[in-house]
Amino acid sequence: MEFLYEYGLFLAKTITFVLAFAGIVAIIAASAMKQAQKKGELEVSDISEQLKDIEEEVTHHLLSKEALKEKEKQDKKAEKLKAKEDKKAADEGTNKSEPKLFVIDFKGSIDAKEVSALREEITAILMVATAQDEVLVKLESSGGMAHCYGLAASQLERIKQANIPLTISVDKVAASGGYMMACVADKIVSAPFAIVGSIGVIAQIPNFNKVLKKNDVEFEQLTAGEFKRTLTMFGENTDKGREKFKEELEEMHDLFKAHIKEHRPELDVESVATGETWLGKKAIALNLVDSLMTSDDYICQANKEKKVIGIKYAVKKGLADKLSKAASMSIDNVMSKLWQHNRIFPS
Repeated sequence: MEFLYEYGLFLAKTITFVLAFAGIVAIIAASAMKQAQKKGELEVSDISEQLKDIEEEVTHHLLSKEALKEKEKQDKKAEKLKAKEDKKAADEGTNKSEPKLFVIDFKGSIDAKEVSALREEITAILMVATAQDEVLVKLESSGGMAHCYGLAASQLERIKQANIPLTISVDKVAASGGYMMACVADKIVSAPFAIVGSIGVIAQIPNFNKVLKKNDVEFEQLTAGEFKRTLTMFGENTDKGREKFKEELEEMHDLFKAHIKEHRPELDVESVATGETWLGKKAIALNLVDSLMTSDDYICQANKEKKVIGIKYAVKKGLADKLSKAASMSIDNVMSKLWQHNRIFPS
């Protein structure tokens, strides 16, 4: 009887554990399905209001009670006067909307996957912006795949086509594909020590053919089309294949230079399309950028005349996405360090 009791207790515990585990799996599955169906959300932040709050907080600590009361009194008087002027303009039909500066952050990875959010942010801005407004893109990228960054540059061109002024700010780096994006702007501002340039194309591929031969491993590759595969990792590469591959790199480089000439005709492209990079102080002398300034300074100056609005399109990431992003960031960090030390980076 005692055996049956213990067995029943064990069975009850087992069933409880199985049901609990099944419940957890079901919750995770439901969450994953919900995540897959959920679209991103547009986050709009009032940067002007944030700057005003910072100013008020600092002022509150700096001024005496008497001076603070006087300031509050003057501020209220100014607000009443502005409200009165706005009402008069509205009654007369002469009121104009306050010009705005829309701010986008773009931190590009090797495959420029961030372009999916960029396109949503630009679409949102184009639905409300007018020619009196402006778009500022805070750009940071060491470059990556040419076709991916080509798409990102095309997204920025949508702003230009809508006759809305576009400014690119580079605080750290806009090289290779990053500069492919930056040159689309009406104006490029750069921090003094930001890295700019790398107008070149590079491709690297290891070849294990000798290793395979040494270990008596045969490798077969069948293609239809003479240049379906020019270079291979496991087969024996030929001079003809290398020549064709180099030809394709040169063609991509020519397209890159033509793209820059189209958007920055005052720039002597041939003199800078060497794959080199320059710091902001040198880049301005070469006409790669237009002025030396951080994005913070640009926003603070614009805030005196325009309402500054931050635009961000974000999708809540699941566990798999977070792990993938962490791995991608690790790879990007490694490649960025290689590029900074050796100037080796895919375009």
